Amino acid sequence: MTKADIVSRIADETGMEKQDVQTTVEAFMRSVRDGLESGQNVYLRGFGSFVVKTRAAKTGRNILAKQSIQIPAHNIPSFKPAKDFVENVKTQVKVK
Repeated sequence: MTKADIVSRIADETGMEKQDVQTTVEAFMRSVRDGLESGQNVYLRGFGSFVVKTRAAKTGRNILAKQSIQIPAHNIPSFKPAKDFVENVKTQVKVK
């Protein structure tokens, strides 16, 4: 499902114009991104949480140069779905 699919579906369900829905969806995504980039977690009850996780520093390997490299500690965005969301996916989506 793409952003265009989401916009079309919301427009069909609400009767809103697609352009208005697209503006709203993009504003939502921008708000989540801005929150995470400023170090804040974003909690959406019943859906899940967008959180900033810290990865510890570690030693990696550049196999082409055959050298060890130090990978510094860094933050990454992550999504943790709500329990109900996980259960619905488990029970409703067939295993391929």
